[in-house]
Amino acid sequence: SIPEEIDVLWITAGLSCDGETVAMTAATQPSIEDLMLGALPWVPRVRLHNPLLSYENGEEFMERFHRAAAGQLAPFILVIEGSIPNEKNKREGYWASFGTDRRTGQPILTCDWIDRLAPKAWAVMAVGTCATYGGIHAMAENPTGCMGLPDYLGWEWKSSAGIPIVCIPGCPVQPDNLTETLLYLLNMFAG
Repeated sequence: SIPEEIDVLWITAGLSCDGETVAMTAATQPSIEDLMLGALPWVPRVRLHNPLLSYENGEEFMERFHRAAAGQLAPFILVIEGSIPNEKNKREGYWASFGTDRRTGQPILTCDWIDRLAPKAWAVMAVGTCATYGGIHAMAENPTGCMGLPDYLGWEWKSSAGIPIVCIPGCPVQPDNLTETLLYLLNMFAG
């Protein structure tokens, strides 16, 4: 039997312009609306959690991410948009964060979210040239030490389902390439 829904946790908190999120809204074959509304009967409906496209905000929006990190939300697909900064190349401060720690009120580093979520994800997607290869932020002498997700996790890394990082380069990514790749993963998920 085909699972009815799957969560897609989308982090745009790397160093990025959010161009992949915006580009995805122009996809037509399939459209993001087709995937979210369950218009394709042979794949699960997508519950998209993207900070630019979500109705929720603040803690209400972050709830699914916290649940996934605690192992209470499965299965899910993790999407990373933006370059991954090197948070270990300085003594103080941080380059990128996403949400705040409920106990301390301090920012949660984007890298910490990747470390918490990637091992639990059914599949992981690096969307756009920044997430895939580091993009402009990865140029020599950039103080952020940015890299693509495969450089951060390792090029041989695999998800909990044994799937390598799915890289979709482009600046921005071609919209239908993004939704068609997501559709392919959904088809795999449905068996």
